[in-house]
Amino acid sequence: MRFKIQLPLLPLLLSFLLPAVTLAQTFTVKVIRVVDGDTLKVNFQGQPESVRLIGIDTPECRSNAKAIRDSERSGQDLAAIVSQGKEAFVFTRSRVKKGDTVRLETDVQQRDKYRRLLAYVWLPDGTMLNEAIVRAGYAQPATYPPNVKYQTSFQDAAREARKHRRGLWE
Repeated sequence: MRFKIQLPLLPLLLSFLLPAVTLAQTFTVKVIRVVDGDTLKVNFQGQPESVRLIGIDTPECRSNAKAIRDSERSGQDLAAIVSQGKEAFVFTRSRVKKGDTVRLETDVQQRDKYRRLLAYVWLPDGTMLNEAIVRAGYAQPATYPPNVKYQTSFQDAAREARKHRRGLWE
C-alpha cells in the first residue's frame, strides 16, 4: 500500500530532475586566447566569449581583489599567489593555443554571475583541460553546485598532484 501512494509522485519528481540533466550541451569553438589559468576567450556562435573552466580554480596571475582575498584567507604572500597564478597561466597556455578547436561541455548552469560561459573544455586529443590543470597541480577543485558532474575526478586529480608534488605543490 505504501508504494501505491508514492508511485504517483515519481513522474513529478522526474519532471524536476530531467530538466537539470538535459541542460548540458556541447559546442565546438575556436580559441581566441588564454586569459588566465582557468579562463579562455573563444569564438562562440560567431561572437567572442569568455569561458570559465568549471570545477577548478587557479591562483590569480595579477594582483587584484580576488588575489588579495586569497592572500588574506590563506596567509600566503600576495606576490607568491600571483607568481603561482602566472605558472598556472603558462601551463594552460602550453595546452591550448590561439586557433585551436576545442569542445565545450556545459553542465546544469551555463553562465556565471559575470555572464561568462561555464564549461568543461575538451582538447582535440580527448583530454579534459580542466582536469589536466588540476592533475598537473596548477589548480584546486572548486565545486559550485549545481555544476558538479566531474567533481570526483577533480578531487582525485588534486590528491594525485599533491601526492606527487606537482605544480604548485612542489
